[in-house]
Amino acid sequence: MMERQQIFNEIKSAMVTLFEVPESVITHEARLFEDLELDSIDAIDLIVHVQKVIKKKVNPEDFKSVRTIGDIEEVIYRLVNNK
Repeated sequence: MMERQQIFNEIKSAMVTLFEVPESVITHEARLFEDLELDSIDAIDLIVHVQKVIKKKVNPEDFKSVRTIGDIEEVIYRLVNNK
């Protein structure tokens, strides 16, 4: 089981490490493409990273409607906590 804050911290760490996004702009409301300037390849890299961290397969359909950091947190929270 992972708590939401732990999940957020993992996402934040990945954004900084993988995409060199400044930590100060990573908020729950930050939009992946518009605010953080990620592209579709970055999104795939993020999904691959998430799978390694949570040790579960992520269905790309689960990420289809993801638009913000908070959306990612919610998807991961449901996956790791079977909700």
